[in-house]
Order: sequence, then C-alpha cells, then structure tokens
Amino acid sequence: MIVSGSSSQSLSAALAAATDADLAPVSFERFPDGELMAQVPYFDTDEAVIVASTDTSDAHVELLQLQDAVREAGADEITTVLPYMGYARQDEAFEPGQPVSARAMAKALSTGTDRVLTVNPHEPAIADHFDVPAETVDAAAQLAEPLPEDLTEPVFLSPDEGAIDIAETVQDAYGRGRTDYFEKTRLSGSEVEIEPCDADVDGRDVVLTDDIVATGSTMSEAVAALGDMGAARIFVTCVHPMLAADARTKLARAGVEAIYGTDTLERSVSAVSVAPVLAEEL
Repeated sequence: MIVSGSSSQSLSAALAAATDADLAPVSFERFPDGELMAQVPYFDTDEAVIVASTDTSDAHVELLQLQDAVREAGADEITTVLPYMGYARQDEAFEPGQPVSARAMAKALSTGTDRVLTVNPHEPAIADHFDVPAETVDAAAQLAEPLPEDLTEPVFLSPDEGAIDIAETVQDAYGRGRTDYFEKTRLSGSEVEIEPCDADVDGRDVVLTDDIVATGSTMSEAVAALGDMGAARIFVTCVHPMLAADARTKLARAGVEAIYGTDTLERSVSAVSVAPVLAEEL
C-alpha cells in the first residue's frame, strides 16, 4: 500500500498506478499550538511504501509520524521513498560547530523504516548515513521526455565538471547532441565569468541540466551568459525544481525558453514523473 506525505500526493498517485498498488487514505492536521498530526485512518496490509519529499522541517516530522502510524497499524515491512531529501546539501560540517544535517536526518528517518530510496540526492554518499539499506535512484533520464523534438544541434550543459553526468544522462536519453560543462574564471574579487568549456553555442539550442534549481541565481547567470554568446533557445532542466522565492522570475528575466522539472517537488514546472523509475526499484 502506498502512503503519501502531503508534499508528494501527485507522485504517490502516479506510483500507485504504476505498481498497481492501493493508495492509502491519509489526513493531516495542525493543532492550535502548532503541532502536526499525520494519520493513516485505514491500513490493513503487511507492507507499506511511504512516499514523502521532506522539503520543509514540518515534512520531516510528518514523515516520522507516517512511519510510526503504519508500524502501529501492523506493517511488517516499510520502505521510505524520499523523492527529495531536505537538508541533504549539508553533507559535512563546513565550519567548526556545524552539524552534518544530512546524517542527522538520515539517522532519524532510519528508526521507522526498513529500507530507503532517495532520488538524485545532491551527494550519492548520503545513502551511507542511513542505518538501514538505502539506495539512490537516478531519474535524470526522465528530463529528456518533455524537451522539444526539434532542438537545433543541442548542447547539454552542466553547471560544472562535477555534474556532467546529469548532462550526459539527459543527452543520452534525448538521443543526439553533445555535452559540455561551464568553467568559471574569476576576473576580480567580485566578478566571475562563466562560459562553456569547449562547445560553441552560437545558433544552437542549449539545455542546462542540474540536480536542483533552488534560488535560480547561478542558473539565471548561465542563461544570460549563453544569450550573450548567441545561443538560440535555452531550456533549464532539473530533477528537483525547488524554485524558491523569485527563482522563476530570475530565469524568465534572463531569457529562458522553458523550465522542466520532475515531480519530486510538485511545482508548476513538474513536466514529468519519476514514478516509472521508482516503480522499477520497488
């Protein structure tokens, strides 16, 4: 039985359909003192698959309650699917006295589950922080699906060399084009120049790829730079379309043609589902 967190209702429904599983009823309540209550009013099976993106602190609490609720209802085996795992970018203590937030969250979530699936975490090594078997699922290939079929000599660009694997995955799924990554050159203490390492983008369509677009600042700078270099159409693709604050406006002002994300975070730009990829792993 699929149990949905409040942030992952569309994905949970899609996953239930893809796996021919029942979708459990859930309810969410907030008390006057601010405390949350996530409930599963009806659950009568031995196995539970909880699908919950933890994009807020409340979502983490909600997920812990859902894990406890299905265990209380008799679930012998619980799989927790984290389409988007919050706090995962704090994967080390960058300054003295800081927590390793990814580790803290992983250990907390491990107490109520028997297995974990995460979708394109910022660092795959995050899976090592869980105290139960944990696997990462690569959904980047799904990003090729919503792209126009008539891209002109497409170039698939990652924000840096370390993220080139996502660009390569999307390019491979699309079936043609070349890949490249941005290089940053510091011109002064406050001025940085970014440009593709090798590819000439003049007159070509460009697809920017990344695991997440959060504030959109870096991505909008890349879009603007590509426009100055003569790129034709510029598309932004990401697995996790966080798009916090005015990120969508930044990208539109920079000249992006379209933004395509998945439903790990359910946004207006969630053009494709990761349900088929998750279904293969369940």
